Amino acid sequence: MAEARALLRHVRITPRKAREVVNMVRGRQAQEALHLLRYTHRAAARVVEQVLQSAVANAGQKELGDPDSLKIVKAYVDGGPVFKRFRARSMGRANPILKRTSHITLVVAPA
Repeated sequence: MAEARALLRHVRITPRKAREVVNMVRGRQAQEALHLLRYTHRAAARVVEQVLQSAVANAGQKELGDPDSLKIVKAYVDGGPVFKRFRARSMGRANPILKRTSHITLVVAPA
């Protein structure tokens, strides 16, 4: 089966928040998902929209057919590296701050 893929790594969005947006578009037509993402008020929606546009462009390069007929067949978010910081607390103590990153993958194929 012919398919086109787009991958964005080291995105400064937590995987949990990115998965909410990716779960919303999984299995949908690509154009329908783009419209849905454009009007979603989540920071991850802008990033997922860019990845989806890249996947559609990759499908155009591979000549997989009309961009309107593409469907999102796989969509997942993996955790990336975690930046570890600390916050100074009272009495010389410190609490950790974990700044998480994500790897977002979208695969489109003709419906």
